[in-house]
Order: sequence, then C-alpha cells, then structure tokens
Amino acid sequence: MSSSLPEFLRETRSAIKSQMREGALYEELVFASIVMDHMSEIGMTFEPVECHYEGSVERAILRLSGYSISDDTEQLDLFVSLYAGVDEPTPIPDSETMTAAERCLRFLTLCAEGKLAQRLDQSSDVASLASTLQHIYNDLEQIRIYVITDRVAKSKSFRTREISGKAVRLEVMDIERLYRHTSEGKPRDELVVNFKEVAGSPLPCIYVPSENDEYDYAMTAFPGEALRLLYEKFGARLLEANVRSFLSVRGKSVNAGIQSTLRNAPERFMAYNNGIVVVADEMVLGETLQGGQGIAWLKGLQIVNGGQTTASLYFTKKKYPGTDLSRVRVPAKIIVMKTQDAIQEEALVSDISRYANSQNAVRQSDLSANKPFHVEIERLSRSVYCPDGVSQWFYERAAGSYNTLLAREGSTPARLKALKDAIPASRRITKTDLAKYLNAWACKPDIVSMGSQKNFDRFMAALSPTDNQEVVLPTVADYKAMIAKAKLYRDTQKMLRSMFQAFQANITAYTISVLSEKLGSRIDLDQIWLKQAVSPQLMNQIATWAKEVNDTLHATSGGRMVSEWAKRPECKDAVLSAAYSEPADHIPEVMSIRTPTSAGR
Repeated sequence: MSSSLPEFLRETRSAIKSQMREGALYEELVFASIVMDHMSEIGMTFEPVECHYEGSVERAILRLSGYSISDDTEQLDLFVSLYAGVDEPTPIPDSETMTAAERCLRFLTLCAEGKLAQRLDQSSDVASLASTLQHIYNDLEQIRIYVITDRVAKSKSFRTREISGKAVRLEVMDIERLYRHTSEGKPRDELVVNFKEVAGSPLPCIYVPSENDEYDYAMTAFPGEALRLLYEKFGARLLEANVRSFLSVRGKSVNAGIQSTLRNAPERFMAYNNGIVVVADEMVLGETLQGGQGIAWLKGLQIVNGGQTTASLYFTKKKYPGTDLSRVRVPAKIIVMKTQDAIQEEALVSDISRYANSQNAVRQSDLSANKPFHVEIERLSRSVYCPDGVSQWFYERAAGSYNTLLAREGSTPARLKALKDAIPASRRITKTDLAKYLNAWACKPDIVSMGSQKNFDRFMAALSPTDNQEVVLPTVADYKAMIAKAKLYRDTQKMLRSMFQAFQANITAYTISVLSEKLGSRIDLDQIWLKQAVSPQLMNQIATWAKEVNDTLHATSGGRMVSEWAKRPECKDAVLSAAYSEPADHIPEVMSIRTPTSAGR
C-alpha cells in the first residue's frame, strides 16, 4: 500500500511507464485513461471513451481528453487532462485548471450550438462525437466537466456554469483525490453527509447497537430534499456498484409510479415507498431539535437498495421544478460497518444488497464477491507461483484487498519491497478485468463493449449453474490459461494505445475476439504462461489484425459513434464475419495443424 502521496505518485508514474510501448505514446494519454477507468470503476462516471482533441475555432482554443455518456443519453461527462509528469507532489494553480475547464466548456458550447461538427474532418472520431452532442444536448439532464491532473489542486470544484440553458458542473480529479481513493481501497470515504447542513437538524432515529463486531443499526426517515441534494452532489457514486447496474434493468413503470406520487401525493410517499437501505462506515449521533436522539452525520455511505427511488427524486425535481419535496419523507434502514477485513466487508455488503434487493429481479450471481468461482480463483492466485517460483499474480476478489495484503504482510520496508517485487501492482487482476478478458476470448466483444459492470453481470449470469447443474470450479490448468489470456489482452491493449487515437477499448476487445476465432484452438496458452510473455511474432500478427478490425468497425458503423456501434450484436456479426489477412507463418505460440493419417481417418 502506498504509505504517502509522494510514493503513490511515483507508483502511478511507474504504472504509466509500464503501459507505454517503446516510448511511442504520450504519457498523458495513459494517465488520462488510468484516471477515467478508475472513476468508472467506483461509479463516479459511466463507461469512459478516450477521445483526444486539441484545436481552435475563432481564436478560441478547444481541448478534450475523453467523454462518457449514460445509456439513457441523459447524463454527459467530459474530461480534459493536464499532465506534468512530476516525480514529487507539485501544486497546480487554480487558474491553470480553470483554463483547461474553459477550453473544454468552449468545445461543449460549440457542439451544443451546432457550430463544431461541420468544421471537423468528417472521418474523424471527434466529428461523430460533436454531431452526437449536438443531437442529444436538449435532452441532457446532467453535465459535468472533470479536469484530471497529476499535480495537487487547491480547489477540487468550481462554480457551476450555464451553457445553452443547461447547468454544467466543473470538478477537478487531482493526484491527491486519486490517492485518497486508492490508498484506502474505499473511494466512498469522500461521501460524507452532515444532516445539520442538508436537513437543518440531526435525523430522529431508532439506534440499535450491535451485539457482534460486524455492524451497528439505525432506522430513520430521510427528508426528500436532503436525499435529492445528496444525489445532486455525489450522483451514482451514492449507489453501491451492483445497485448502479440494476437501475437500467428495472422497468420505466417503477419510475413513473414514483414520479406520480412525488408530484401528486408527496405526503403519502412514506406510506407508499419501501424506502432505502444504506451502508455506512461511520455514524455520529446528536440531539434533534425536539431533544431526542438523532443521526448527526454519516461517512462513507452507500445505498444498497433504493437507487431507483433516490435517482427519481433528483430527476423528477429537475424535470418538474414545481414538485414539492418538502413534504416527502423516505424510510431508511442504516447499517454501520464495523469489520476491518476488506473481503469480509465486501461479502457482508453483497449479502445485505442481495437480501435487500430480493423483491427486485436481481440475479444472485450479480452480488458475487463471495461466489465459489471467485473464491477459488483467489485461492489459486495465492497458491500458484509463476514459473520462476517466486512471483505471483494477484486476484483482487474484494476491492482494496491488494492494499490490505501489502499492509498486513509488508510489515517492514524490506518485506514490503520483496512483496511488491513478487506481486507487483501490474499483476493485479480485478473481477471486472477477468470478466473482460474471458468474454473477449469467448468472442463476445459486443458484451465487453457495454462496459465493465454490464459485461461482468453477463459473465456471471453465464457462469451460474441451472437448477440441476453443479458448480464447476476452475482448476490449476484453467487458472494458468486465464492468466495467459489476461497477458494477451493487456499486451494488446498496451500496444494499441499508440496505434489508435480513439476507441482503443473497443478495438482491443474485437481484435482479441478475432484472434480467438482465427487461432484460438491452436494457440498454446501454456507457452504464454511458462514465458509470462507474448512473442513479438504474435504481437505483430495482432497489430495487423487490429488495423483491419479498426477499418471494419468504422466502415460498418454507418456514421454512428464506434463506441456505441460496438455494443450491438450486428456489429459483432459484421466484424467477426469480415475477411482478414492470413496469419503469418512461424508464430511460436501457434501449434501446427497435424494432417491425419489414412489409418486415423
């Protein structure tokens, strides 16, 4: 675990360099990708797409590093990076982050006004983005611009701006904020609510101290306006990861019913609504205005049930400003975690989420940190050594467990160094990583392109046994093959970063699927495991097919954004059925096809 900000910064620099290919790529692009992926993983944004653009229109400089659009096209995030490549924590003036935000704002303004798309090269990826933003702008409910930087910013947010009648929030994700997230393994530490500020007083509650070391318990009712304010401030980060993925699953009718009650019978909301279930890391009790016991503030809160209710409060008020939330109360059950073990905590949160969501159409497999499949891969990762007999890969079954391992076993500087040498951060694989690698190899690039959480849901659903099937756990051989596929995917991703300006994630997933379809049965995965490397010959073949995949993705997209087109089954069919050049001869990992003898026919 990074014990200090300077150490975390150096580790980040090292991670960036490990993803560079022979210096052929700007470090800034890798840094932007690392930060955007992190923000997506913790629910701060949706599935981000790298899209680097710098230009000027009417003497105004425009900048963009990436974007993220929600599935319902109602929420938009734009990213602009400021990378200095510093080795020690260095301040960045607010004037510099503000200038970057302004350049991104200018880009957005010209898109909204329909003045940018026609000025750009129509074959460029940024032109299709500009055209898309022009079309969806009127329907957007939430817009945010994030400045991401490897320096330390004094201000983490700026005054909300208005562009063409829409409010645009400006935030800074600097190296300090990133460090706070990753060093604790709990990015929800930033989610702090003071009820005196949002509700005028501590919330009256019934508090039940626990008889065990796992959790304490309280029941209360959130004022509707307080819950709306929380969603406005934190967005989908309030919702536990599994719950976020369910929001789009449940039908529009649920939203419509909540919306109707809020607008027509707000005083009955508490009677009609099941309420929310909240998990928190800390709770402080105080005195209510009436002199009773109340919840003064919560830290690290996550909504594990009731995400639909919470989001509906925010969006109903935004769509119908006349909605009176002052009479709305939302029943809330609050569970305060006490366990210090990351894996035990994630398993408990998953169980709470599973049972709290049992009335919804939620698959048991989605709440999966403690599923046998993941438990077994974690066990294998701790018991199977690489061929050198010293190093290992690390399967992070629960968020933060890699850092927990370093903290627990790296008790002296020498031990910590030895541990990091044996299990470097570059060999850490998360649950969503593994699902991505395996689904791409299984020729499901359209599913992978849906993003980490949805791909993971589909992966787990496919793993779930039917009623009369037994759970088949992975063997040592299976584990080694998974690591070989992970190595193939990661090396491909690293190489393609420098080859393509945008949509590298989609091109990587589709290229791996093409590789699997063309050569999968002949590739000796055991050789990749034994060498812990992919040969230059195979990487050259992957590069050749990647160019052909990229051409096919663009040619078949019909003017749509490639990142959206890539999610469709029709795209998968078009790309996998396209013509590709023949594989080169003498690729070490490719086993030759033996011609059967007449006796064997």
